[in-house]
Amino acid sequence: MSADEAEGAPEPLVLDYRLDAPPEKVWRAISMPGLREAWLPGADLADPEPIVLAPGEALRYRMREDEPPFRESAVTFRISADAAGGTRLNVIHERAACSDGRTIMAANSNAPPLLRAA
Repeated sequence: MSADEAEGAPEPLVLDYRLDAPPEKVWRAISMPGLREAWLPGADLADPEPIVLAPGEALRYRMREDEPPFRESAVTFRISADAAGGTRLNVIHERAACSDGRTIMAANSNAPPLLRAA
């Protein structure tokens, strides 16, 4: 059992940005395929259509690795207005769970190799 399995599901990667653009402009950039393609190519997505969690506030994309074993993850974008007239953008990247509820873990644990005792 790895250290991650003992502690439970791994924590998602959460990034927080402050942007000078108004929330409406940021929403267009993350939700319109033509604009999104410049910074998040459709080839990286498992499904090019986003799952809208709250119109104008949050949406999620399913992503898939381009090499075997083609693991999937989900990226959620949450936007809100800030006091300065700009936008606060949260990007939350989570690993997808297996069909049986287990979290998909990397094959390489980055632990030092162990030799078997004969």
